Amino acid sequence: MSLPESAAADWIDQRDALQDWLGSLPGDAAVGLDTEFMRRNTFYPQLALLQLGWNGRHALVDPLAFEIGDALQPLLGAGPAVTIMHSASEDLETLSPQLPDGPRQLFDTQIAAAFVGMGLGVSYRALVAELTGAELDKGETRSDWLQRPLTASQRSYAALDVVYLKTLHEQLAERLHQRDRTAWHAEDCERLKRRASHRDGDPQPQRGMRAAAEWPREQQARLRRLLRWRDRSARRLDVPRPWLIDDALALSLAQHPPTNLPELEQRSRGQRALRSTPRQELFEHLAPAISDEEMATTASIPSHPKGETKKALGAMKQYVDKLAADFDLPPGLLCPRKALEAYVVTAEWPDLLAGWRHEVLHDGLSQLLPG
Repeated sequence: MSLPESAAADWIDQRDALQDWLGSLPGDAAVGLDTEFMRRNTFYPQLALLQLGWNGRHALVDPLAFEIGDALQPLLGAGPAVTIMHSASEDLETLSPQLPDGPRQLFDTQIAAAFVGMGLGVSYRALVAELTGAELDKGETRSDWLQRPLTASQRSYAALDVVYLKTLHEQLAERLHQRDRTAWHAEDCERLKRRASHRDGDPQPQRGMRAAAEWPREQQARLRRLLRWRDRSARRLDVPRPWLIDDALALSLAQHPPTNLPELEQRSRGQRALRSTPRQELFEHLAPAISDEEMATTASIPSHPKGETKKALGAMKQYVDKLAADFDLPPGLLCPRKALEAYVVTAEWPDLLAGWRHEVLHDGLSQLLPG
């Protein structure tokens, strides 16, 4: 697909050129932003291209040619500009080395679309078609964005990812205002930024391992210790977590820790990145006994609802569905299923349901907890 004539994109591969491009924008500009990145054999996504758009002007910035963070920070990271992105979570993670706290003001068009009744998780392509009538090509979806030079088709595809963001922003912002959902959308965008900026990993990663929900507290604490080591090591070595320890091996080692290094070597064969040095580190990390303090600070793993808890979950889902219909919101946006299941099992209000969701949901859901 060729670019519209009004959407020709500048190719920027020098710091001064990017500073000049951004410096020509007003401080309160609404700037469209997207990234292309590769994530094959690394923990961190590799930023391959940055796309920018403002008021009919578009730029493709080559982050392989120079460090782009210093140029982005004044306008997008610290200034009053609004950064328009679509489904921004992975892009924010990719940009975290350049914008550690994310854009100061983020407007996510996918989240906005959900708030105005257009469905949960709507794609950029579908949203553009719905709001502008334009049909976008998907031909370069699996392209190699680290290659240089990029082809004309790649450049066209990449530029189109920001061409329509201004129009989407204008229409969706107006619809949010009409529905009195502007503050809720802004809160969810802030939550998205905070999640992407967590560079130390989940402090309680064992909560996602439901297979260990019925384990003794000591084994759950050892699983937590192991998963936190895996996360730190994967970040340090820049390899995917499963390359060090896949989930099945993590559960096995936590439940039955190895008694010596040769045993660990035997049981961990096939783990692509668990070589001699990290394997030694892992053994030494697993060896110490689990302390009372470690057990006390390990959050319990929510089990699958059953019995009265399962009945209560059904009642809660009905309540959420009715409330979502009243608000004309997708039930999954109002109350993610995993948050509801965690709440009915633990009776602890989930972080996912903080803010406006707490105001809307807490009183009704708390009354439905099993006695």
